[in-house]
Amino acid sequence: MSIAPYTTLAALVERYDGFLVDQFGVLRDDDLAYPGANEALLHLKALGKAIVILSNSGRSGDYNAERLIKLGFDRAGFDRFLTSGDVAHDILAVETANRSGRTRCLTISSGGDRNLADRLGFESVEDAALADVVIISGSEAERILLADYRTLLEPAARRGVPCYCTNPDRHKLAKSGGIAPGAGSIALAYEELGGPVRWFGKPYPAVYRQARALLKTVPAERIVCIGDSLEHDIAGAAGAGLSSCLVRTGILADTADSGLASIADSYDVRPDFLMERFGL
Repeated sequence: MSIAPYTTLAALVERYDGFLVDQFGVLRDDDLAYPGANEALLHLKALGKAIVILSNSGRSGDYNAERLIKLGFDRAGFDRFLTSGDVAHDILAVETANRSGRTRCLTISSGGDRNLADRLGFESVEDAALADVVIISGSEAERILLADYRTLLEPAARRGVPCYCTNPDRHKLAKSGGIAPGAGSIALAYEELGGPVRWFGKPYPAVYRQARALLKTVPAERIVCIGDSLEHDIAGAAGAGLSSCLVRTGILADTADSGLASIADSYDVRPDFLMERFGL
């Protein structure tokens, strides 16, 4: 038995005016745009819908928007791109504004990204024993074992160095087409080692408050969150008091409908709708 009724984008259009759309697993995988996703966004905009792409990415929304465009998406297809990295920056910039001295930061990311540390004026270091803070924004678990990340981070965790996780996704779509540990799994390992972690992004409230502000006058009952993760997209929507639609692409694509119930039960959530894919 399905955990929610299946729907279509046309049906959602009748019920909602604001769309919070996840990136990975809904619009694209690690390398390519999903067929029809760009056309679906443009269709929503042509109908006057407000669209914010809401992503658990440690990089900025501007960076991610440019990356979507390079994959063939039209910039006219969405109003804003908001990431967990943006939310972390806005909060931490205020909190660290009056900090004296240079803050040394170890960043765990993919592709050598140190964008958040640079924007906050932190000094980047490679040795966890020297770090004053740790940022975990991405994962290269396809080539770096989780045990190796633990070894790298242990000196900071042992000293109680604060960690900011700007991408709480525990799993990621790997380039190989499989699933690999995400930044959230690395942050959980840091907690297991005794280090304190502060989480930003879905399903945590701050990212939804910022997204709601971008949707301006659209009332809560006219907003729907579309994502591929029960743990992040659907649980986050529930916590924010918003409707949700789980697409059957992305992280749970290989999970049968019958298997979704146990996963949903583990997070105590249910989507309002299911959809085969984000498309017309």
